Amino acid sequence: MSKNKYLLPFALVTSLFFLWGFAISMLDVLNKHFQEVLNISIAESAWVQVATFGAYFLMALPAGFFMKKFGYKKGIIAGLLLYAGGAFLVYPASEAQSWSFFLVALFILACGLAFLETAANPYATVLGPRENSEQRLNLAQSFNGVGVITGPLVGGLFVFAATSHSVADGFRSVQLPYLIVGAVVLLVALLFYFTPMPEVEEETLVADQHTHIGKKLWQHRQFAFAVLAQFLNVGAQCCIWGFFINYTTETLGISNQDASFLQAIGMVIFMAGRFLGTLLMRYVQPHKMLGYYCVSIVALLLVVTGHFGKISVGALMAFYLFQSITFPTIFALGVKDLGKFTKNGSSYIIMGIVGGAVFPPIMGYVADQSSMATAFILPTIMFAYIAWYGFRGSQLK
Repeated sequence: MSKNKYLLPFALVTSLFFLWGFAISMLDVLNKHFQEVLNISIAESAWVQVATFGAYFLMALPAGFFMKKFGYKKGIIAGLLLYAGGAFLVYPASEAQSWSFFLVALFILACGLAFLETAANPYATVLGPRENSEQRLNLAQSFNGVGVITGPLVGGLFVFAATSHSVADGFRSVQLPYLIVGAVVLLVALLFYFTPMPEVEEETLVADQHTHIGKKLWQHRQFAFAVLAQFLNVGAQCCIWGFFINYTTETLGISNQDASFLQAIGMVIFMAGRFLGTLLMRYVQPHKMLGYYCVSIVALLLVVTGHFGKISVGALMAFYLFQSITFPTIFALGVKDLGKFTKNGSSYIIMGIVGGAVFPPIMGYVADQSSMATAFILPTIMFAYIAWYGFRGSQLK
């Protein structure tokens, strides 16, 4: 960023990556918390993922249409207002002690996340010289890793700190974190409103808007396989992140609070893995690296399913290192060589986020019927496909 006028806008856009990282990682805390507070099954607690990632799927296209008509700045502000509104609705939902109301609040919050994620990636690339756009985007995305660390920490300090397991106290324990984050998000929205943001030419961001999306796009096999790979990747990630606390408390016999702090360490490993992966890609082709990493994930998850105590938990912690590169690498391989279909293809791959709504309830059901360790077979199979995609599927033209 060679011009000072871009510093504040870029800092504000970077804050968006942090905010949605926090919101997503808080789901992992909510899963275990409400299982105990409401005495619901693991499959039922997975509705926090369904509400959140279902909103991503439903709002992705409307968010794009909104920003096409009103611009990215207004789209970001709309997303922040939805985020804050959902966060503030957690308070009355908790006062009413209503699980359904709480899920509605999460859904509204996630609608805001969909707006923010649709806008932030392209906006970060234009806030400075074109030749440094990829570096800026990678820098901004690193703050997503910082955000996912804070969710388990906040859960351990606030949500799991209460000694009472009554329904009323259980709901009240989530009020303060969401009130604070709602206020912070409103502050960020005000900063966006009063900060002059560089104008973005529509043709710079959207190419071939009149191109017919049809058979030609889906004839690119590396793209078609990438859509499925991203769907499975996000689904597997949400399964493992969402039930990490369940697995570690079951395996080690530790408290929910200690498990949430342990997960925060896993998120630190995840963030470090992104920096390390970026460095290693200078020496290893990205598609091969994805394949090797996912083979390693499969091996680690097989150890997890074996339920070998501390060894299995150690394997689960190592998973965060290898999984750190999967989302951006699948995305990059999927849109490679799409030419005029690149923008349309990108939209379909991003919609693979809905996997986070589909698979956690399935894994929760398996865990309810057998054990959490056995349920880890599901993401193991999913990462086996992604390993194939890295080695072979991404190279099919």
